[in-house]
Amino acid sequence: MNQNSLATIAFRSFALVVVLVGAQQGQAQDAQSPYPTMAPLDQYLMERNAEIALSRSAAPESISADAEIMVLKRTGYEAAVKGTNGFVCLVERSWFAGTDDPEFWNPKLRAPICFNAPAARSQVPLTIKRTELALEGQSKAQISDAAKAAREKQELPTPELGAMCYMMSKQGYLSDRDGHWRPHLMFFVPETDPRVWGAGLSGSPIIAFTGSPEGVTVFLVPLEQWSDGTPAPSGHH
Repeated sequence: MNQNSLATIAFRSFALVVVLVGAQQGQAQDAQSPYPTMAPLDQYLMERNAEIALSRSAAPESISADAEIMVLKRTGYEAAVKGTNGFVCLVERSWFAGTDDPEFWNPKLRAPICFNAPAARSQVPLTIKRTELALEGQSKAQISDAAKAAREKQELPTPELGAMCYMMSKQGYLSDRDGHWRPHLMFFVPETDPRVWGAGLSGSPIIAFTGSPEGVTVFLVPLEQWSDGTPAPSGHH
């Protein structure tokens, strides 16, 4: 899988439309997209117990069994299960993609993710903010602009040292093109040059997404097994 294919995955760089021409191009892409606008909310919701189980599948049971679980309701994400180990697991929906992604409103997308404690403190607020904006009926450009404004006003936290997450579920659906893709870990840092990590270089196992309106760089490391311990498909990313 090449970098362009990977760009359709749930945690990718968030492109910001900053000029009128860019906005017009985005509107043209929306017109050609199979998901030009947000679908009816019911299509993004899940049965509560099914969502809890899918959330837990993001990480090995030794981690997710004691994690807090959040589920998406009509008003946003709510805590469904109290945790004891500082981790927070949930299922992200499509509006965490970049604004240039044709699947930004894909109601089929389900991305189980389990944040460690530092990431829960710094990344879950971003999750909640983006979801609130989507459920308010904001457009892709409006969501991106609001995220950037919140960062500039320091209304959203920056990634803490050690912030990371697990995305090891073979039950997730990350895009129409890539389906489950591969299990992986993600590490969150304030926006930086990915080359510092050697990310994206030939032969490097590390992938990076940067340039989000929230000012976050995400480093992604593919793994060889799913959260249940079974082997994952190998392949070049």
